[in-house]
Amino acid sequence: MKRLATADADFEARFQQLLTDRDAAQDVHTPVAAIIADVRARGDAAVCDYTERFDRMAVKPDRLRIAQAEIDAATAGIAPHLMAALDVAATRIEAFHRAQLPHDLRIDDAEGLTLGMRWTALDAVGLYVPGGKAAYPSSVLMNAIPARAAGVARIAMCVPTPDGVLNPLVLAAASRAGITEIYRIGGAQAVAAMAYGTETIAGVDRIVGPGNAYVAEAKRQVFGRVGIDSIAGPSEVLILADSQQNPRHVAIDLLAQAEHDELAQAVLMTDSADFAQFVEAAVEAELPTLSRAAIAGASWRDHGATIVVRDWAEAAALANRIAPEHLQIMTGDPQAIFATIRHAGAAFLGRYCPEALGDYVAGPNHVLPTGRTARFASGLSVYDFLKRTTWIACQEAGLQAIGPAAVALAEAEGLQAHARSVAIRLGNAPLPISTLA
Repeated sequence: MKRLATADADFEARFQQLLTDRDAAQDVHTPVAAIIADVRARGDAAVCDYTERFDRMAVKPDRLRIAQAEIDAATAGIAPHLMAALDVAATRIEAFHRAQLPHDLRIDDAEGLTLGMRWTALDAVGLYVPGGKAAYPSSVLMNAIPARAAGVARIAMCVPTPDGVLNPLVLAAASRAGITEIYRIGGAQAVAAMAYGTETIAGVDRIVGPGNAYVAEAKRQVFGRVGIDSIAGPSEVLILADSQQNPRHVAIDLLAQAEHDELAQAVLMTDSADFAQFVEAAVEAELPTLSRAAIAGASWRDHGATIVVRDWAEAAALANRIAPEHLQIMTGDPQAIFATIRHAGAAFLGRYCPEALGDYVAGPNHVLPTGRTARFASGLSVYDFLKRTTWIACQEAGLQAIGPAAVALAEAEGLQAHARSVAIRLGNAPLPISTLA
């Protein structure tokens, strides 16, 4: 891991390196484009071929969809305490996202026009669920429940099942979220199938959910045909912690992010050099006890960092430059520091609010902008599953009041028919030459 201090002469150069050390992406544009083209051309047959090739599972089109009986059988053996935990998470996620639902807008203005904006849900959404290094039932809830809260009528879920193995908890989460249309496919071929449709899988309007480099690239390439949530990169956390915190707590919070992926990034920012060393030692002590120690260790070694700052104003300025996916503030007055933060996907305030709480049961969404995109992007919400339609109602008096301005602007732009379509209703449009002859 890297040790930085703002007092060091080379800090700015090393900080810039920290911001960009994960920018090199795997170039999979060409193979993904080929997969998408093949699925568009051959439909189910291509999807089945790629599923056998990548997931080591032969499947026919009539077996692409997971039957309800299989879902029931897979979830029957789940321990009651896990089902109860899923329910706690789902209930809280639903409550938070239902509270986000916007209201339609109507304005009767002084000129006599009525202006409005109406919200409507998407018709169909595709949910991609990973099935590689780890399966995440929590992601099923975080992606599906906002769509349900928004009023989406159809949610189709794709989840790879390598070697034909179904993940019972993922299927249980889907059931709790009200999803019954589930397909045993993954990768770029699943994204292509949801975007363009096949004989068995009807196309959708938007695709959400995380995945590997192939899935991310496929989402990038089908954008425009369908909407997408984002092009997500490796996960990240920035923790601002003062010397009054428990070093082990901070260390475990850093490792909770590092264990996601070798490319994940965990960064501590503190005003105490001694505290930074205590946390570094705690990380090294905790690492060997983790089941994913190899992954977390590689992440911490290659991308982790501790940064010692002079004060919290300096820390906040640096945090805004990092624009982290997750921001934990563990100080005496976290609200005061949070008030100065402009760019973060989600914030977790206080020593009793680890980021992992937000991953599962707090309520706000854990699908968040990565790779500094929190500068311009937000986390998943009901708004991702809604569209806005504006509307105008105008009577004669309103047209008389504002129409001349429209005519003047249209004429200035050289759009004669535009100008005439308003002017003719004002009673002063020029007559066609044929009627003057």
